[in-house]
Amino acid sequence: MKNKSPLLVIDSGIGNLASVANMIRKIGGEAKFSSSPDEIRQAQKLILPGVGSYDVGINALRERSLDIAVKTAVKENGSMLLGICLGMQLLFESSEEGNQPGLGLIQGHVRSFQLSEQSLRVPHMGWNVVRPKWTSKLLNVGDEQRFYFVHSFHADCTNAEDVSATTLYGYDFVSAVERGNVMGVQFHPEKSHRFGMALFKRFWELPPC
Repeated sequence: MKNKSPLLVIDSGIGNLASVANMIRKIGGEAKFSSSPDEIRQAQKLILPGVGSYDVGINALRERSLDIAVKTAVKENGSMLLGICLGMQLLFESSEEGNQPGLGLIQGHVRSFQLSEQSLRVPHMGWNVVRPKWTSKLLNVGDEQRFYFVHSFHADCTNAEDVSATTLYGYDFVSAVERGNVMGVQFHPEKSHRFGMALFKRFWELPPC
């Protein structure tokens, strides 16, 4: 049965909201932007997009009390949360890129790329293969999918079971995570054409917790 509730896209002032909404509309879904803590706390499904630096991202949430709203939605209401790019990094406890603590919804730390191959440049930019480690809510193990990346930092999970997919760029790095109702992708599904559409469709069609 099609989910009738809109996907609530968190508007903290730093995300690529229009592209996310356009992709959701393409798969027949409905997106709603919100910077209201009350709406975020009550939403069934949340998307946290983000571009830019770690401290700017987490401070943008805190200045609007959206960090507390997100954690309340996830921990108390069972809301499903999808973090995209910087939004995924903000799910973690901290980052080498900044000094502020993150949301702490997934244990681990965000680190910069350490590349020994001179032919590889940072940021990691362009299309790359995402390899699921197990069938998660968003990705099927065995499927080879290509997504668009733009990032200089990547997550390092404390718990290996939280890693749902990896990608090779000099070495394998975490490109998707999942812990219960909290999910994150380092790539940009909103820029990834049919692969991104498929991922958003799966998130849209997930039954409520």
